Amino acid sequence: MSRSKGKAQTAFVCQSCGAVFPRWLGRCSSCGEWSSVVEERIVKPTTVSSRGSPQGGGRTLKLERIADVRADDARRYPTGIGELDRALGGGPVAGGVILLGGDPGIGKSTLMMQALAALAHRGHRALYLTGEESAAQVALRTRRIGGEAIESVQLLATNSLEDAEVAIMQVEPDVVVVDSIQTVRAEELSSPMGSVGQLREATSRLIDLAKRRHIAMFLIGHITKEGTIAGPKVLEHLVDTVLSFEGDRSHAFRLIRASKNRFGPAQEVGVFEMVREGLREVPDPSALFLAERPRNASGSVVSATAEGTRPLLVEVQALVAPAVYGSARRVASGFDQHRLAILLAVLERKCGLQIGDHDVFASLAGGMRVDERAVDLALAVAIASSFRNQPSPADLVIFGEVGLAGEVRSVPRASQRVLEAKKLGFSTIVMPLLSTEQLSDYERDGVRILPARTLEEAIDLALG
Repeated sequence: MSRSKGKAQTAFVCQSCGAVFPRWLGRCSSCGEWSSVVEERIVKPTTVSSRGSPQGGGRTLKLERIADVRADDARRYPTGIGELDRALGGGPVAGGVILLGGDPGIGKSTLMMQALAALAHRGHRALYLTGEESAAQVALRTRRIGGEAIESVQLLATNSLEDAEVAIMQVEPDVVVVDSIQTVRAEELSSPMGSVGQLREATSRLIDLAKRRHIAMFLIGHITKEGTIAGPKVLEHLVDTVLSFEGDRSHAFRLIRASKNRFGPAQEVGVFEMVREGLREVPDPSALFLAERPRNASGSVVSATAEGTRPLLVEVQALVAPAVYGSARRVASGFDQHRLAILLAVLERKCGLQIGDHDVFASLAGGMRVDERAVDLALAVAIASSFRNQPSPADLVIFGEVGLAGEVRSVPRASQRVLEAKKLGFSTIVMPLLSTEQLSDYERDGVRILPARTLEEAIDLALG
């Protein structure tokens, strides 16, 4: 254990087995786990008397019935940025803590500054804490965003957790942004900035402050090369909402996705476009994603996906070509690589497409990423279209899950997908047979529904 004047007592604890060490070790000598020993602050346990009551405290706790708790204690602060509010379920909540992760340069800081400016315009006190930039750098960036309201946002550039806590108590803001949580360091711990111990200490103390003072707080987080938020997984359990800011930096489109939300539906998605002035909302993303779709091109198919409660039409592209060098390649962009391999095996085994000696490249246009299996059918048809060099009709939309036996399975929210396709002028839809039975007469009106039981049948309906 380490002791120093003016600092809390700390110890190095293995996160896997709980073993305690006087100094840091790269590998736990108790359980053998690597990189699991982190510095933690030691909290003196409360002693309990023989009668079962805490000694020396004398505290009396005030308990409340759930029926007596005021609902407005968890009031929302709508930002006025519709796509961000959609992902949050209506806006940040007082006392709620939101963790926002994304690639470097994707636009996290820009989005948060625009959100603070919008909240300040609505009369809320806003505080921006930055550990990555100087105050002058932040001011230079905000001029690009513009607007008078942004001038009223309070700003502090610091890496000290203690300074951040003092600033929050001094300003008493409604909304706080910490950019980023990996750059905040507690002086009580000797471990370096960004370490597991520092991350957990800073996050837990800031969350406690936000809860006690009913502050809506955004914590911006770095992500690893695997695409997960850097730091221990416990960070995502501590916060109320986890947002990921996604997108290919070579494209202008950005997606904000809620993977966890205690105050609203998870998996909601908001869409933005990066422009010179910052991030601009995209209220009709389906039309934007399909704006540059090529006509009469083999390997191009439109699918209807549902992100959260929002249906989206996306262009699924596939290219099948003879393998020239060695073994055939399988490359997926915007899809799960393993899902692509499964669909190729089903196409070869159940539909007779001999594509084992061909390179297969699959992509979602616009830099989007989709994890749901409703795009299985469209991806399989796009691969067959490219392999046969036979384009699908321009007015066709396809969605459905494909099973290992080659069957086409139903997917949720089929009605919303059909209505989105109708809204954009598509007149023919290939979809699972069971899903067609759930459609009303209004949803069927003006569109030709082609039910499919198997993948082979769906390919015949789509390509003729």
